[in-house]
Amino acid sequence: MTNTITKAVFPVAGMGTRFLPATKASPKEMLPIVDKPLIQYAVEEAVAAGITDLIFITGRSKRAIPDHFDKAYELEAELEAHGKTKLLELVRGILPSHVNCIYIRQSEALGLGHAVLCAKPVVQNEPFAVILADDLIDGEPPVMKQMVDLYNYYQCSLLGVQNITREETSQYGIVAATPLTDGLHKVSSIVEKPRPENAPSTLGVVGRYILTPRIFHHIESIKPGAGGEIQLTDAIAGLLHEQQVQAYEFKGVRYDCGSKLGYLKATVEYALRHEEVSEEFHAYLQSRYCSGSEK
Repeated sequence: MTNTITKAVFPVAGMGTRFLPATKASPKEMLPIVDKPLIQYAVEEAVAAGITDLIFITGRSKRAIPDHFDKAYELEAELEAHGKTKLLELVRGILPSHVNCIYIRQSEALGLGHAVLCAKPVVQNEPFAVILADDLIDGEPPVMKQMVDLYNYYQCSLLGVQNITREETSQYGIVAATPLTDGLHKVSSIVEKPRPENAPSTLGVVGRYILTPRIFHHIESIKPGAGGEIQLTDAIAGLLHEQQVQAYEFKGVRYDCGSKLGYLKATVEYALRHEEVSEEFHAYLQSRYCSGSEK
């Protein structure tokens, strides 16, 4: 087993029902935050962590994702013919040349654990990252880079976690853990979406993982859990009996772009620092909401 993280799994086969009708024909991962889709932010985070193999677990009607990362001959020719050099460089720079994309079809939407298992033939006997594009996390350095650095030191599975309110525990996988160092905890147990009164803590797992390949054995061994799906949380619970798993309270701001409110918050925050529109957008918000002209 290699000791470095070079592969990342992106589960992108979900239906995106919370954003219908926008996601009826377009993947939710292609929803833009200003001018880049969510999946591109996730890929950029992986690349910044030194990851070179991107494994997308896709479903039907997800062609827009491979198309986005593929070469666009007609578009590039059109931009070049009209001398639009800056836009041409932008399109060509979406994915670095040393990075590989692998696409695997998930035939049925059987849960996050099943989606991760679909990557087994490519991941094989290597540790790997899992990144959920719904969770847009603004961190410096990028959160996956933070986690890869920790993995390189501790050589064990890592879960990205966030301290949430107790009322929110029924929406997350929740860990019971003992503090090790600043922001790092040793996990003793994990449970999927417990009721607030039953939650062992308020440390909720969000969409960043580094997992050892032993996780595949546990995914294959578990039965469908919450919602009738193969839950990655249940497989991690099994892994805990064999290997150490740590929870990391990452440094950064997370936007839950799987929800409309989180998506809107992310759009506003990223627009306020976008080099093209930040100044005018900030002025608009001030004039619209700070001058008593609200309607």
